[in-house]
Amino acid sequence: MEISRPMLNAEDRLQLDSFVRDFNAGINPSRQAQQSLGRDDFLSILITQLKYQDPTAPMEDKQFIAQMAQFSTLEQMTNMSKDFSKLAAMLMGNEASTSLGKNVEIVEGERVIQGTVQAVTRGEIPQVLVNGSFYNWEQVSKVFAE
Repeated sequence: MEISRPMLNAEDRLQLDSFVRDFNAGINPSRQAQQSLGRDDFLSILITQLKYQDPTAPMEDKQFIAQMAQFSTLEQMTNMSKDFSKLAAMLMGNEASTSLGKNVEIVEGERVIQGTVQAVTRGEIPQVLVNGSFYNWEQVSKVFAE
């Protein structure tokens, strides 16, 4: 005995076509296409897939597990990226702090400024106080021994 998959009836087909048409019409034509999918995009696709799957032929376990593994990997990579950004900021702040009291050379456009670091601010982009002005740590090109 062969079990056949049910086909969409005319009413369901019209409803699905209407949904797709409304969805596509809601897309802004001036919007730039993204080159990569994010976590929210992945979840949206997965939920839509689960919502519209055929109940007589649900998604295979292997396929579902593979998609969940991909989502888990995406989540971990996103968290690692955030952690690496925090680590980079901490290292930059530590590096700036070690310059306190030392002579530095700062490049600001065409100008080169030399002076002693009198103070250091903390934060994502540390700043050093040299000759009465604050400069981003990224502008420091050289640090000289005392």
